[in-house]
Amino acid sequence: MKRAALALFLLTATSWAQCVMCFRTAAAQNAARAQLMNLGIVLLGLPPFCILGGFIFLAWRRNQPLAALPDDPPPPPAESCH
Repeated sequence: MKRAALALFLLTATSWAQCVMCFRTAAAQNAARAQLMNLGIVLLGLPPFCILGGFIFLAWRRNQPLAALPDDPPPPPAESCH
């Protein structure tokens, strides 16, 4: 399952995602401007995905069991009052 998700991510990471309006606007421009528009769309999409990744990481980290703490050192010997 993890391999399938990774493969799907790698396949979609290199594709350019555009809505119809952005596609038509980019098609009406020359190739250099269309490429810059594609890059802008990707750059605008990165912060939300990074934030989502941070939330997923925090949720995963909170779900992990805490590491066992080392044993407390023995208490010092009691002083006798003679």
